Amino acid sequence: MYRFFIKPILDFILALIGLILLSPVFFALAILIKFDSNGPVFFRQERLGKGGRTFRIFKFRSMVDHAIEKGTGLETFNGDPRITKIGSFLRKTSLDEIPQLINILLGDMSFIGPRPPVINFPYKIEDYNEFDRRRFLVKPGISGLAAIRCREIHDWSINIPIDVEYVSKQSFILDAKLFIKSLLVFVKTDNIYSNDKPQRKC
Repeated sequence: MYRFFIKPILDFILALIGLILLSPVFFALAILIKFDSNGPVFFRQERLGKGGRTFRIFKFRSMVDHAIEKGTGLETFNGDPRITKIGSFLRKTSLDEIPQLINILLGDMSFIGPRPPVINFPYKIEDYNEFDRRRFLVKPGISGLAAIRCREIHDWSINIPIDVEYVSKQSFILDAKLFIKSLLVFVKTDNIYSNDKPQRKC
C-alpha cells in the first residue's frame, strides 16, 4: 500500500512544494552556472531506474561541458580541474541534486531510494546478478540508506547490498528517518570526492 500508492503521492507533493520554495535558489544557481563557464545549465545523463528502465537524470552542471569525454571519464577526484568554481560549491553542498525534483515529478525517481547507476557502470542491466537486481524493485532516490550510511564511500560492492537491504525494509517510518537525515546533511560542506579520502567501514 505504502510503496505503490502513498509514497508516489507524497513524493509528487513534496517535490512540487520543494520546487516552488527553492525556485529563487534554482534560478540564482542557473545564472551563476552560465556566468561561470560555457555550456548548459543542466547535466543530463542516462541512468537505470525501477525495473532496469532507462531514464535521463537532471543535475546542475558542476563540470566543464563534455567533461566525461575528457580526463578520467566518470571518475572524479579532489582538485579535478574539470570541476568548475561554482561546481565545487554545488558538489560540496549537494545543491547540484536540486533538479532531480523534476525527475520525481516525472515519476522517474523518489526522494528516498537506491541511487540510480549509469546504464553501463558498474554493470549493464543484464549483468547484475539475481541478488543485486532487487535494488531495481523500487524507484531510485535522490538520497537513501546507502547514501546516508556510506556518504563518503563510492563503492558499488558495498552500496548495492545496502540498497537491497533498504528494499527489504522499506516503510514510511524508514523513509521519514532517511528524509530527515538527508535534510540535515544537505548543506554539509565537507569534501566528498572519493579518490583522496580514506575509506571507512559503513
